Amino acid sequence: MIRVLVVDDHPVVRSGLAGMLSVEEDLDVVGEAADGEQAVGLAAELRPDVVLMDLRMPVLDGVAATVRIVGTGPRVVVLTTYDTDADILRAVEAGATGYLLKDTPRAELVAGVRAAARGETVLAPSVATRLVSSVRTAAERPSAREAEVLALVARGRSNAEVGRALSITEATVKTHLIRAFAKLGVTDRTAAVTVARERGWIS
Repeated sequence: MIRVLVVDDHPVVRSGLAGMLSVEEDLDVVGEAADGEQAVGLAAELRPDVVLMDLRMPVLDGVAATVRIVGTGPRVVVLTTYDTDADILRAVEAGATGYLLKDTPRAELVAGVRAAARGETVLAPSVATRLVSSVRTAAERPSAREAEVLALVARGRSNAEVGRALSITEATVKTHLIRAFAKLGVTDRTAAVTVARERGWIS
């Protein structure tokens, strides 16, 4: 039997999930929690195999609860309506084994719980796409120094002024800019600043 703890701050959603999972012969819903703090306590007490975790809850949110739970053994599968890059990355970095959306078909949700219990990663298709995109984007991010150079360029500083501000040579400034241009897919300073701002790499 796969022992499951259901965590959601909406009673109707929580009960619905528990009822849906309980009809499966190999799934045993051992508890329900209404917030992250309660989830941490019940996870320690009940020792579930899988915790189905909502993200946004009072007292303690799903990410913070996940951090505290994963180290004790259970696998956490986030089940939420939110699929923004920030939410996904926070959950994955916290140690979640899976990330599913609440519009996931019943059969896929059940299969996801079983897969998580086996230690497999479970991702909704749209989430997987976003993660791949985020990883690719991260690889293309400017280095810390390149970002510093771009930030100063955005303030209208010349290469010489940027060099003096960062205590590097003008040639080094140009090198950082060329690398940043390549990562941003641009060919000039103005476009670099525009794209870097659009991507949130500089303010």
